[in-house]
Amino acid sequence: MMSFIDRVVSAGSPMAALKRAIQLDEAGEPKRAFALFTRAARAGLPEAQFRVGRAYLKGSGVPVSRRDGAAWLERAAQAGWVEAQTLLATLYLYGLAGRKQKAAVGGPLFARVGAAADEPDYPEALRWARMGAEGGSPEAQALLGYILTSGPEEMRNVEEADAWYEKSAEANCAQGHLGLGLSRLRTARDQPSHALAADSLKKAAEAGLPTALYLLGVMHERGAGVPLDMQEAANCYRQAAEKNVRSAQARWGLALLEGRGVAKNPVEGESWLRRAANAGDREAAALVGDIYARGGELPPNYAEAAIWYNRAAEAGHAAAARALGLLFLTGAGVHRDPEEAGRWFRRAAESGDRQAQADLANLLLTGSGSDDDRRRTRELFEQAAGSGDLVAAFNLGVCLAEGVGVDRDDRRAMLWLRRAADGVVNAQYWFGRMLIEGRGLDADPAEGRIWITRAADSGMSDAQVALAELMLNGTGVPTDHPAALALFRRAAEQGHLGAMFAVGAMLGGGHDVPEDKAEAQTWYRRAAEKGHAHAQMMLGRFLMRGLGGERNDEEARTWLQKAKNQGLEEAGADLARLSEAA
Repeated sequence: MMSFIDRVVSAGSPMAALKRAIQLDEAGEPKRAFALFTRAARAGLPEAQFRVGRAYLKGSGVPVSRRDGAAWLERAAQAGWVEAQTLLATLYLYGLAGRKQKAAVGGPLFARVGAAADEPDYPEALRWARMGAEGGSPEAQALLGYILTSGPEEMRNVEEADAWYEKSAEANCAQGHLGLGLSRLRTARDQPSHALAADSLKKAAEAGLPTALYLLGVMHERGAGVPLDMQEAANCYRQAAEKNVRSAQARWGLALLEGRGVAKNPVEGESWLRRAANAGDREAAALVGDIYARGGELPPNYAEAAIWYNRAAEAGHAAAARALGLLFLTGAGVHRDPEEAGRWFRRAAESGDRQAQADLANLLLTGSGSDDDRRRTRELFEQAAGSGDLVAAFNLGVCLAEGVGVDRDDRRAMLWLRRAADGVVNAQYWFGRMLIEGRGLDADPAEGRIWITRAADSGMSDAQVALAELMLNGTGVPTDHPAALALFRRAAEQGHLGAMFAVGAMLGGGHDVPEDKAEAQTWYRRAAEKGHAHAQMMLGRFLMRGLGGERNDEEARTWLQKAKNQGLEEAGADLARLSEAA
């Protein structure tokens, strides 16, 4: 209900009603103000129409109504009220005016009004923004620049946009400074041009614009146009993160996690990474997955890691897809499922992850996956190999050599393996091995040894074992037992089970190296503890005979039984002899 004074004013001139409404609005009485604004607006005053429209949008003194708000703004805009033109353009840009009913598209420059959005109406946004810009509104000039750079392709005009950004910035509009900074970043190629961009972004950041704060943080982290300053970068990320910039939340979380420019705080860092991940930042989700997979003060939580890796992988993060595949392959935190592992390896491989390509090839070589899986994987490798990817060329060669997704073709396999061997260690090993076996080409043990040696010298344990075996047998190289033992040792120290067993066998006697049964037993034990059946049997024999130290029938029986359980009949015979002796 209007007060006596309000009724008197309302009965007077529309301008008097407008002035009184402004006083009431500033005094915190929006309902009384709205009644007088409406009186003045219906009388045709553009400023009053603008204020009524804005009140409907904000719910100030009246229930929120987007439709009524836009209608009153349009009356004011048609009458030339620049502020109304600018706000109306913003409504159309973010789908808050008009009748199109699709998902809204946001942008980095301008905040939403705060209601559910429909599809942007770029033509109407452009029309009203241009009116406001030409009417002298710095905000409208910045908005027009944004539409001309980020709107539909047919509307874009970068040169005109830059001119409007400059006008807006000259009026010290924060959005104009931001637009100008982004424009300068787009063309920056050296430190001076980056410094110009940073100057504009600083002015926008001083006004508190989140995007400007984030970009300044990136520039300080890289030393682009500003001094390299991790502390200042972290400070910018923190401010932008608190203003809900998703990418800034991820970088601020990482800064806290690793102590980059700020005191290390893993707990708070993980919290910010979670916020960014929940907002859709795939890199942050992958980092949270890494945190749980890696563990720290507490043991790893692979089940939780799988959740975050899945979120990142679904968003297209290749490394997270591979990590998720590895969890399914090993059954860590999820049920073991080679088929699901293959699906995620393929997703990562199709995104260009080379390690995932190798993982996928190795998985299919074990027989996992359907015929269609193998065919699609081979096609993926063939396409990448044709583009010059040496890892893909190696994987394609393996597919052809083993008949994965294609009929076995040793000759074609050798062509691809030879191409890959110039840069891929595994390809050197495979190419050398197939040369020795005479697969796809005439057998050439000497040439094959050269390629396997290259792979062995690069540290590949399988190649070291293969070369050692060639030296033991004198295939393509003179017999050299001491050199073979040295190679077996190198591979064994890397965890190669076959090499551990081979070191034990050579030191156990019968080879052209000094015999050392105690050390032989040590190597048999290392391999046996990792499940090597023949090492388990040999360790049992050493223990039952006391060859490498004191005799221990009870432990010998344990290892012989394990070997027998893996199908070694000889171990069963040893067990029987041990029982007879007892």
